[in-house]
Amino acid sequence: MKPRIQGILTPWKPGSSALGGVRNRRLAGQRADWPPGGSAGERLLADRRASALLAGRPVCHSAGMSIFDDLGAEQERLERILSGLDEAQWRSASAAEGWTIADVVLHLAQSEEAAAATVTHGTLRAGLGAVAGDTVAARADAAVRMERAAPAEVFARWQQARQAALTAMRAADPDQPVPWMVGTLKPTTLATTRLAEHWAHGLDIAGPLGADFPDTDRLRHIAWLAHRTLPYALSLAGEPAAAVRCELTAPDGEQVWRFGPPDAGAAITGAAGAFCRVAAQRLDPERSGLVTSGPTGATALRLVRTYAA
Repeated sequence: MKPRIQGILTPWKPGSSALGGVRNRRLAGQRADWPPGGSAGERLLADRRASALLAGRPVCHSAGMSIFDDLGAEQERLERILSGLDEAQWRSASAAEGWTIADVVLHLAQSEEAAAATVTHGTLRAGLGAVAGDTVAARADAAVRMERAAPAEVFARWQQARQAALTAMRAADPDQPVPWMVGTLKPTTLATTRLAEHWAHGLDIAGPLGADFPDTDRLRHIAWLAHRTLPYALSLAGEPAAAVRCELTAPDGEQVWRFGPPDAGAAITGAAGAFCRVAAQRLDPERSGLVTSGPTGATALRLVRTYAA
């Protein structure tokens, strides 16, 4: 899979992008295949469908997700890993091509500063707000190169920025969209993009370090984001809009998360962790173990993304 820099998606419509770039490549130590979770489904959703819910298992829908708590928990997990690193580890290569671990954390700090600024209607005086570029990738890389600093300084900056952004998003009017690049989105959606980016870059950091980084139920937010952005992904590739149903086995192996209409003509089923990695470009779809059905299932899996082009 070709390494690229992308930005986490925010408003889901063609032409939209977001502050913050994600350097994508499959981790060297990452599993190359993911076995589909569970047994055969108990029913077919339609004649065109080849999968169904795993028999006897509860279903988790996207409604009512505690996104702010989960974003904080994901950041705290990353903070525990980072707090134990020595100078050499901070300066070692991450799985984001061309960036050290310190570079990745600096990028996250810059992105959180941008999130806090947009929610509070503040002004960015550094980081992503101080560089120009034709693409999200160019701006992200330029911002990191411009502000590289000692690991301790980078770590402190990220800690302050992520707390400020989380506090601002919690306090914001939940029904009032805020500007984010060329579009607007509600604070809960902004928090979802921040969780997706911290998780993806957590993989970039934990993988090369050999740090424990198991999948958690927080992936349900990222899976929801990936499914919700499928219209954007299809449009970007010049493909017609299509309804797609996702039935994903949660990391606990018990729950199944469903996204999309029950009568959709295409489906993607399998492990939520695999689906999220494919969407973040950390796993090749053909090696994911995910199962597709219907006329557009395979295309949707090939194009699914949680990042802006």
